[in-house]
Amino acid sequence: MNELLENNATLGGIIEKELKPLVKKVDCEAFYAEGYLEKLGEAGLMSSVNKTQKQLIMDEMLLVEETAKVCMTTAFCLWCHLAALTYVRHTTNETLKRKLLPSLENGEILGATGLSNPMKSFAGLERLYLSAEPIEGGYILSGVLPSVSNLGENHWFGLIAGVNEEKQIMCCIPCNTVGLEMKEKADYLGINGSATYACQFNQVFIPNEWVLSENASAFVERVRPAFISYQIPLGLGVTKASITSIEKVCQRQNGCNRFLKTQSGSLQDSVQQIEKRLQTAFSQESLNWKEIAGIRLDSAYLTLEAVQAAMLHNGSAGYLKESAPSRRLREAYFYANLTPTIKHLEKVLQNN
Repeated sequence: MNELLENNATLGGIIEKELKPLVKKVDCEAFYAEGYLEKLGEAGLMSSVNKTQKQLIMDEMLLVEETAKVCMTTAFCLWCHLAALTYVRHTTNETLKRKLLPSLENGEILGATGLSNPMKSFAGLERLYLSAEPIEGGYILSGVLPSVSNLGENHWFGLIAGVNEEKQIMCCIPCNTVGLEMKEKADYLGINGSATYACQFNQVFIPNEWVLSENASAFVERVRPAFISYQIPLGLGVTKASITSIEKVCQRQNGCNRFLKTQSGSLQDSVQQIEKRLQTAFSQESLNWKEIAGIRLDSAYLTLEAVQAAMLHNGSAGYLKESAPSRRLREAYFYANLTPTIKHLEKVLQNN
């Protein structure tokens, strides 16, 4: 058995044992499937050893997609972790890399990303919420991040703070940092099992050893293609699960679902088109941000179409609170509003 088949078998086993039994608990009781993420790391499925950057991203995109087929909330948490991994993999701060990278890849430490506000700030949608005051040995951070997901004990997360109008720094900090107050948020339509918190920074000291980059905007340009690429399989996983759901009920009520306008075949064709575009993007010398962003945007619209179709095909059974189609419907609306949101992507792509 080659390495790819071995990894797929390992992933399948972890999903069956560590995730599938918990899906309803995640969705209905805001349970955070932290143990599943740790198991992926323990199994070596996030190791960068002997892999090119592109191969690493493609392998980890598969982890996200297979997870999203079962539970997109947990897949979103996995994306948060992979985003943090991407930051640490790209930093030139070797001290921080040595400290965090092995533990992030093996699941001993889980990571997150607090870049929703900075990404919107760089696109001219919001002001930057965090400020950084230089002092000897590092910076003092003040401000609020309204929502950061995949947080908890022994977790680290990336963030960006403004020093002045021309300079922003990017750093990675642990959740137990002195002066950081976290308040859990669990009032969402979905994804309440994502360990999401509002983060208040009260004169938080950030030593230079935690700084990923002194030039946040340039650093974001380097990591942005991977950051966005890891999101695309969130939508593809939900879409493929919806297609399977549609096909399972095709014979119900004497097969009258065949009269619905959206069928599994057309959705599958759209999935294949997106996958071909991804293959083309990854076959190039370097990932093109605009090309990846366009694929991400189209995947969001496709996911919305797929979950709506699945609700119609499933009929009244889909409207049960704990049904899989209704869960995917809520997951898809979150995906559409995950930074960069649909409107964010439309603005960026239409203005350039």
